[in-house]
Amino acid sequence: MQAISTSAHVYVSLVGLPGSGKSTVGRQLARRLHLSFLDSDHVIEERLGCSIRDYFEREGEASFRDVEESVIDELTGITGGVLSTGGGSVLRPANRQRLHDRGHVVYLRSSPEELFRRLRHDVSRPLLQVADPLGRLRDLYAQRDPLYRETAHFVIETGRPSVSTLVNMIAMQLELAGIVPGS
Repeated sequence: MQAISTSAHVYVSLVGLPGSGKSTVGRQLARRLHLSFLDSDHVIEERLGCSIRDYFEREGEASFRDVEESVIDELTGITGGVLSTGGGSVLRPANRQRLHDRGHVVYLRSSPEELFRRLRHDVSRPLLQVADPLGRLRDLYAQRDPLYRETAHFVIETGRPSVSTLVNMIAMQLELAGIVPGS
């Protein structure tokens, strides 16, 4: 029971490119640490009453990023939990600052090639519905990798490990840093 009471004040945010495993790993990590799980994209969609894709197309990126910034501010103010963020959440300096200052940020780092292998059949991701999705992933990586690194306290290479292995790697980093008690 000690893990539950001690973990209640732990806030972990996951950042990384689309498809890096933030939601999947975040759900499992929250279960492992006995914390609630939140996905900023799901909260945004609930608030908007439509998909991010539809809102993005209708209102534009700047308007979407305003909503995202408001949601990140709200969610990072919660005590205790695991937060999966949208891949572009680090584009705004205010989001990077809040994520970094209000919790422990884990960057799930995946190469563009690895992401392409995972996502090549996924038609639900608007950023990848382009003529050259691998080129798009490489561009996103070049733009966002420095921002993810600036925001993160820990960088976890996703490569090909299973979800449970990634969760174990993150939990071990958090334990070694004294953020959560050892198992």
